[in-house]
Amino acid sequence: MTALRIVFMGTPAFAVPALGALVAAGHDVASVYTQPPRRAGRGQRQRLSAVHEVANRHGLAVRYPARLDDSGEFAALAADIAVVAAYGLILPAALLEAPRLGCVNIHASLLPRWRGAAPIQRALLAGDEETGITVMQMDEGLDTGAILAQRRLPIGARDDAGTVHDALAAMGAELLLETLAEAAGGRRRARPQPDEGVTYAAKIERGETAIDWREPAAAVHRRIRAFGPAPGAWFAARDTRIRVLAARPMPEISAPPGTVVDDEGTVACGEGGLRLERLQRAGKSAVDAQAFLRGFPLPAVLA
Repeated sequence: MTALRIVFMGTPAFAVPALGALVAAGHDVASVYTQPPRRAGRGQRQRLSAVHEVANRHGLAVRYPARLDDSGEFAALAADIAVVAAYGLILPAALLEAPRLGCVNIHASLLPRWRGAAPIQRALLAGDEETGITVMQMDEGLDTGAILAQRRLPIGARDDAGTVHDALAAMGAELLLETLAEAAGGRRRARPQPDEGVTYAAKIERGETAIDWREPAAAVHRRIRAFGPAPGAWFAARDTRIRVLAARPMPEISAPPGTVVDDEGTVACGEGGLRLERLQRAGKSAVDAQAFLRGFPLPAVLA
């Protein structure tokens, strides 16, 4: 495969497999752009992004501007193409046009479904049976560019945001290399996104992670999966916030919502119920529900 001179732009763990794949395939990564270090943890120490850490291990040049402009620094890299994966900043027109082959984006959905910030969580919340990866040619719109390649991923009944994230990140890296090979050989085939089927994956708001036992069990279960393992769907009991990391639907349960119907952690919902399987308190490790309940029994009714 012809090696390309590439600018890579990404920040979180989702982008790491793609960067690693570019390096392993022998592409010339001229520079890596990522979000600036953030203060995190109890000591509020500055923490590098996941992409920044990997770039450092590979000895790659890293830039982390707080905002992007058309100062000419980007164009001076003389890249063949820029690869964007969950970068976190909007690219102005001057940057989109600077590389010889433009900019491509790895997006974690089957566009035009779930354009926007939280495609994995929104797909799980909606009960989608499949999702996938789209590699698209970027334009100035929000995930509106022409489709270069797509690959589908079934969503299993036990999948959560973590398992889907990891599968899509690996899939995106593979599909990216295939797309770049076509670009290097002059064989890119772009097709416009269809006008039908457009949905938007709005950023997750903090209040969405709270469990409402009045919802049907199927909806609560989707919420648990959509926010697992982080930030975690939660409920409060005995003035303590408890994260639910795994649960199993129990459609035969019939009791007022929030009722804890047995000592195994089965909770009634607006329709059916859920058997809690993995729980976590703040500052504690996640444990199986049975071990959790031995040290922290639930009240008879949850709010």
